[in-house]
Amino acid sequence: MLTLLRNAQVFAPGPRGRCDLLIGGGQILAIDATLPAVALAEEIDLRGARLIPGLIDGHVHVTGGGGESGFASRVPPIALSELTRAGITTVIGLLGTDGTTRTIADLVARTLGLREEGLSAWCYTGSYQCPPHTLTGSVRGDIVFVDPILGVGELAISDHRSSQPSFEELVRVAADCHVAGLTSGKAGHVHLHLGDGTRGLDLVRRAIVETELPARVFQPTHVNRNRRLFEESVALAIAHGLPIDVTAFPADDDGYDAPTAIARCLAAPGFPAQRLTCSSDGAGCLPVFDRDGVLVEMDIGRPATLHGALVALLPDFALERVLPVFTANVAQQLRLGRKGRIEVGADADLVVLAADHGIDSVMARGRWMVRAGQPMMLGMFERSSTRPPSSSPAGAIS
Repeated sequence: MLTLLRNAQVFAPGPRGRCDLLIGGGQILAIDATLPAVALAEEIDLRGARLIPGLIDGHVHVTGGGGESGFASRVPPIALSELTRAGITTVIGLLGTDGTTRTIADLVARTLGLREEGLSAWCYTGSYQCPPHTLTGSVRGDIVFVDPILGVGELAISDHRSSQPSFEELVRVAADCHVAGLTSGKAGHVHLHLGDGTRGLDLVRRAIVETELPARVFQPTHVNRNRRLFEESVALAIAHGLPIDVTAFPADDDGYDAPTAIARCLAAPGFPAQRLTCSSDGAGCLPVFDRDGVLVEMDIGRPATLHGALVALLPDFALERVLPVFTANVAQQLRLGRKGRIEVGADADLVVLAADHGIDSVMARGRWMVRAGQPMMLGMFERSSTRPPSSSPAGAIS
């Protein structure tokens, strides 16, 4: 199936002006100001609508997060349309606090399932715990031999729910990631959950200064959860090029929401803008504990907050200034060379923005997932849940 998109205002993520795009075989075949008609191609006139790369969400609990308040608090797996309706065409799955009742095998299986449903999907091995739980018996083996696995994550530090890893333990995991990445050509980094602990990024700072490991091997996330941690992260990014990931979750009085954190990063003198990314923590739990460690409130992360953070930035920033934080920067850090950009040879992961910046249409690997705001593709069990009630099939036990 060939698709010819006409009159698209392309942000690739930089502005390219009004262009036509020819799409086939899941990738972008041609881009020009005017392309000739192509036999058998479906032509769609976008009438000057903005066309951006599909959003890349680098932190999603695709099998569901939670479990921090008993077995009933386990968050269900995320549905395909929750991602696509949010403009997300590439997702990185991970485990969180619960690396006991949830397994790497299940995570890999769900990642491959999302691929079957039309999304681009990868994942991390491990969870909060150190040493990480793995599929093959080692971090290196998982990254080198298991196709979807890119690194370790989300390994927790400075959090009461972490396994309280030592400096030596963290460095050993990072070294295994680094060498496995070199061997396999993958990202090979440690995606680090940061809690509110006063130690902050002390272990990461020591690893950068005291070892030969490059700063890019570490990627702390949730750095906007409190202002002290945020300022520490920005300082390390400026001094050492540390990649940092802000999370699009609701901020309390001590933290910054994602748009504010992104704006502050981009305004900081010397800040390496290409090292900044944003993720949703989709289907992850957002617990609030009292001083005795009792859970007092629970919410869950939602993929739609990623697009919401982008939209919230647009009154103060040009689209091309902030779009890389959600697209090209993520692809660069994850070494996904065909993602995050609109260019010939790239995967046809595209989002059509409405006039109000909302998600109008979404294409993933050349297939329409959303058109005019409505999902065109649903996950297998989403389809089952939309069927009207019916009588039991023949032979069923009632």
